[in-house]
Amino acid sequence: MAGGGIAPHGGRLVNRMASPDEHESLLSEAQGLKRVQCKARELGDLTKIAIGAYSPLEGFMTQADYERVVEEKRLNSGLVWTIPITLAAGREDVRGIGPGERVALVDAEQNLRGVMDIHDIYAYDKEREASCVYLTTDQEHPGVRALFERGELLLGGSVTVFNQSGPHPYAPYYLKPEQTRATFQKRGWRRIVGFQTRNPLHRAHEYILKCAMEITDGLFLSPLVGETKPGDIPASVRMQCYEAMLRSYFPAQRVVLGVIDVTMRYAGPREAVFHALIRQNFGCTHFIVGRDHAGVGQFYGPFDAHRLFEEIGEREIGIQPLFFDGSFYCRRCLAIVTARTCPHKETEHRRLSGTEVRELLARGEQPPEELMRPEVAEILLEAYRDGTWQTPQGGRPAKDQTTTKQR
Repeated sequence: MAGGGIAPHGGRLVNRMASPDEHESLLSEAQGLKRVQCKARELGDLTKIAIGAYSPLEGFMTQADYERVVEEKRLNSGLVWTIPITLAAGREDVRGIGPGERVALVDAEQNLRGVMDIHDIYAYDKEREASCVYLTTDQEHPGVRALFERGELLLGGSVTVFNQSGPHPYAPYYLKPEQTRATFQKRGWRRIVGFQTRNPLHRAHEYILKCAMEITDGLFLSPLVGETKPGDIPASVRMQCYEAMLRSYFPAQRVVLGVIDVTMRYAGPREAVFHALIRQNFGCTHFIVGRDHAGVGQFYGPFDAHRLFEEIGEREIGIQPLFFDGSFYCRRCLAIVTARTCPHKETEHRRLSGTEVRELLARGEQPPEELMRPEVAEILLEAYRDGTWQTPQGGRPAKDQTTTKQR
């Protein structure tokens, strides 16, 4: 523990935001620098590096860090880290740029977002990264597909990021680690459980959250609001669902809602550990790891993430995982339970799948109240009716066979 709370990963909370004193001069300098464009995923990573959510990273990974993370799940220093945080570019994009040079980082509209001091520029093996990180090279996997669409070179080096102009789209829920840590300390919380989600909360989620709250002082509900795969429920709709749940079914002084605007990788076990490290940096001492955490389709086993946490060990990860099996409604128990607590046959179990939710909404019906709170169901139904939730082609979300899980 440090300063009354858990230490950030690596022992120090990084801050790569431009200070008020350097902001104007650095912004002026950036106007004349060569430019490298960051895509949505890289912009999300850039801001998370800057505010310390990715501590101890101070920039995009150099080749030494990248190689060891891919092969060994560790930074070059030996510290546990499971997901490559990299800036990709095509060869033409970096022509004339070399190590030791400072470049401006811009978004798709050429807005200046920060500067980067280039340490190295290196080629990488996408097949190897896919095999090691995603455990598959199948481009039906959304994370693998995104990897193969990236540029063929990676740029490594430290970054300095400009303050965002205007309010964040999800203010007041966009919080920096220093803010959540101060809030936890002010409330006297010593044991804080973090929960990562990219789905609306249903009764099974509610069950595991309240179980975790029984043994901790408070909950950091931390939804991901960056890019997700087509068919996933939009973040704007999900935020309404979270607000409705917290307003009606959770004690206000025991929950903090804070968004993480990064892109979902769907990297299963490795991403589960990554999610835990981020929440440690925000001040969480515990982290919920559910069934098939950060998984997609049938690419990972239901408890692969649990096994990776156990393989690495809590001491090295730094935050305590709380493992949960998939929860469901039992008609005999008349309650949400798990296989650990329910003695009845599977024929008595009632689970809520993404496919079933979509089919019910398409018919204008709400999911059963024992599986989803009516306030949440009504929000989803309205989003479905008015077209807020749809595929890029404008139709209904595509059917899938993936069960809604505790992610």
